[in-house]
Amino acid sequence: MKHHLIKLAVIFSFVIIPAVVAFADPPDAPPPDPGGVGGGTPVGAPIDGGLSILFAFGAGYGSWKLYKIKNQDVQKTLPE
Repeated sequence: MKHHLIKLAVIFSFVIIPAVVAFADPPDAPPPDPGGVGGGTPVGAPIDGGLSILFAFGAGYGSWKLYKIKNQDVQKTLPE
């Protein structure tokens, strides 16, 4: 297990971190345009779509866990 953890740390430090730094904005980049109509309020990304998917997956996972627990209790009470 320790060998895999060391491998993962090496891969992370030599591959992932330089890739993130390569796509970063340069320090002298101008700030982004705030957007909106007439340059008023900024237009951001809606969070509703992502949250509804997250809640749906959470409800599905919880339902699956409850189903497994219910079936496990039924199997224990059945005579063999």
